[in-house]
Order: sequence, then structure tokens, then C-alpha cells
Amino acid sequence: LDGNCFSGASGEYTGLLAIRKYLQSIDQGQRDESLIFHQKLKVCLIPISAHGTNPASANMANMRVVVVDADRHGNINYKDLSAKVEKYKNELAAIMITYPSTHGVFESSVVDVCAKIHENGGQVYLDGANLNAQVGLCRPGDYGSDVSHLNLHKTFSIPHGGGGPGVGPVGVKMHLAPFLPGHSVVPVEERKSGAVSAAPYGSSSIIPITWAYIRMMAGVGLKEASQMAILNANYMAKRLEAAYRIDEQGLVAHEFIIDCKDFKKTAGVEVVDIAKRLMDYGFHAPTMSFPVHDCFMIEPTESEDKDEMDRLVDSLLAIREEIALIETGRMDRNVNPLKVLLPFSIKAFFLR
Repeated sequence: LDGNCFSGASGEYTGLLAIRKYLQSIDQGQRDESLIFHQKLKVCLIPISAHGTNPASANMANMRVVVVDADRHGNINYKDLSAKVEKYKNELAAIMITYPSTHGVFESSVVDVCAKIHENGGQVYLDGANLNAQVGLCRPGDYGSDVSHLNLHKTFSIPHGGGGPGVGPVGVKMHLAPFLPGHSVVPVEERKSGAVSAAPYGSSSIIPITWAYIRMMAGVGLKEASQMAILNANYMAKRLEAAYRIDEQGLVAHEFIIDCKDFKKTAGVEVVDIAKRLMDYGFHAPTMSFPVHDCFMIEPTESEDKDEMDRLVDSLLAIREEIALIETGRMDRNVNPLKVLLPFSIKAFFLR
């Protein structure tokens, strides 16, 4: 485990560098003599549902990104993956996967995906951004991950408000350990790489927050936190499913997406209109238009109060009723609470 990294993206870059150096050390960096790693001809497969930092990190690590399709539920398209692996098997370095996926889905074929990559000489990088649904329940190494980062500022209690500070330690299997970052001045025993950050030990002063959190929660508490995160997401999804299209049928993981693209056609309402209308109810909108266009991605986490979850759900249901009034012609498509004076200011209220 290496704690140099200041963020998840920094952890991705570090993990991919370890993979690259490992492959070079066993001469897989030159599996085809016409291909040279530093010419960006080593392929990193990345599902279309992956986090946006993944392709950026792969590119910085001198890997060439090849996108793998996903099905409508957010699962990796195994048929497309197999075709891409076969096509690039002489150049394959790694795959980067997010588990559960950003669609809020536990990949049904995650073990098969990892096995397919390993069979063809590649390594598996697991983006730890969604570890909130895994801690105490499963271990990435057991289903095939070779390297993963942890977002201490998301999953392990370090405050994330205002953009930081972040810590993204990287954990690897033993064969990759020698290729983790070293120190910029002092040699680190058995480490074959240099430093990856300006501060050799990363944001070490805030790591005690995570240590204290883990000590207080213990194994039972951490497992319960993951279970509550999944339960809360499913509770909200179940309440919303009659009014909004939830992209995954049945149960979701710790987050889910509601698809709003049909409202543009039926009522002239776009997802940004709903986002602004939510401000009238006292909410900043959830993640918008990611991982698919015209959607909201909702992640209540394990610590959200039920009353607050209900307040957000009730607000979304009230907004859906307004959209229904537009759809049925009982409210004008251009002059309605979702289109005029949003968000509705106090000044506008007193001028009425």
C-alpha cells in the first residue's frame, strides 16, 4: 500500500505506472517488437461507463485508450470486450474498471472480465471510487483486481467539501509492489520507481482521520456502513421508480441514475431545468448528465438521514407532477415553474 497520492486520479496514474513498469520488467512491454511503450502503443481498455479521470490517467501513463461498450444497464459488454481483447492482445496492458459501475450496477461478469484480461497478459486496475458499496462485503483482489486506489476523502471519512483535501492510497498485489513510488531523496528498499508527488508522504497529516474512523467503526461498523449505503440507495430508487425511469431494473448498488431525457420531448423540460427547480426546494442538484446524458446520479451514502432522503424524494416527485401538468396541457410549455425565473428568488417572491 502506498500513500503518496493526493487524489483518486493521482492514484490511478500511480497504479498504471506500476503496471507499465511491471510489464516492461517481464518483457511484455515489447511483446511485438514493432511496438514501443513510450510511443503510446500499449492499450488500456476502459468501459464507456468508467469515471472520466480513467482515460486521462491512462493517457498520462503513455497508454492508448480503447473504449469498451456497456449494455443499457451499465454492465460491461462482454462480447465487445472479448473482441477488443482479441484485436489488441499483443498490445494489451490493462483494463480500468469501476465496481460497482457508475450506473449503480454490480457488474454481473466482473470475475469473467478480470479473467479474460489476465489470460491475455494484461493487468486489472479497479477504480476505488465506488468502494462505499464494498467495504466489509468483498475484496477487489478476490474477484481479480491487481491494483486499486482508495478514496479516503470519500469512503473513509476525510472531509471532501470545497474540493479537498484528498488522499488516494494505492494498494497492489505482491507482484506489483516493487513498482510502487519511492522517495524523491531517500531510497526505499525494493522500490524501483521514483516519487509521484511533491510531498513524499502525500497528505499525511490528515490520514489520522481515516485511522480514527476505521478504529471506531471496526469491521462490523464498516460492513454496516456499506450495507446502509446500498439500502439507502435502493430505498430512494424504489420511491422514485413510479415517477422516473430508473435505468436498472430491480436492485441497485449504492447509487442509481434517473433518466430524464424523455421530458425534453414530452414537456420541453431539460435536466438542467429540474436541477434549477430543485434549488427552490433547498437542494443542490445531484450529479447531472453523468454517466449518461440527461440524467441525475443519486448517491445518498450511508450517513444520510431518512427524513432528508424523503425530503429530496418528495421534491423530485413534486417536480414530476409539474412536468405531468405540462405533458397534459394544463400548464404552458414555456411559462411554468420549470422555465420562468429559476431559481425563484426571495426578491421575485416579494414582487409578486
